[in-house]
Amino acid sequence: MSETPIRVVLVDDQALFRAGIRMVVDSQPDLEVVGEAADGAEALRVVRAARPDVVLMDIRMPVMDGLAATAELLADPAPPRIVMLTTFDLDEAAARAIRQGASGFLLKDADPEFLLAAIRTVHAGSAVIAASATRELFAQFPEEPSEPVPAAYDELTEREREIFALAARGLSNAEIAAREYLSEATVKTHISRILAKLSLRDRVQLVVFAFEHGLA
Repeated sequence: MSETPIRVVLVDDQALFRAGIRMVVDSQPDLEVVGEAADGAEALRVVRAARPDVVLMDIRMPVMDGLAATAELLADPAPPRIVMLTTFDLDEAAARAIRQGASGFLLKDADPEFLLAAIRTVHAGSAVIAASATRELFAQFPEEPSEPVPAAYDELTEREREIFALAARGLSNAEIAAREYLSEATVKTHISRILAKLSLRDRVQLVVFAFEHGLA
């Protein structure tokens, strides 16, 4: 567990919902809520001032919705990880947000333990939140037609392509390590190289890449 708490900002137009999430997050020694906002425009100000590690962003809000706020924040230098909060498990808006760079989505009625695990997972970058649900989301809302596979994919080694395929299915570093008889550190190194070669920000973007290019 890191000595410095993971800094979290909550963005939702329902004050009662924010209060509940704050209570859950602040109960953990390794997590800390450093700001709240009730709409997307306020979120821009709060996030840029507080510089959190992770933002929990509601999709549907007044003034500026979560999609617009997410797009603006991801254009900033060194943006935070952003997790979309949604009421529906198959939400086209969540798929759009992830395609534009959000790090995953969570249902607003998720168990508190799952919410806490999701924040830690996104911050660590070692797995995809709710991998099967994320894959189902992209299968439900495909972008047509599939784009041609970029030349950068051809630069992956055979081993990197094997690991890419497993990561695209949502497997964590630990799961890939067990399957391929590698150490987790070696898998992490491979994943870092794959993301760098493909100019991808994180593992969920790797899943998006695989779907968009017919590699999933």
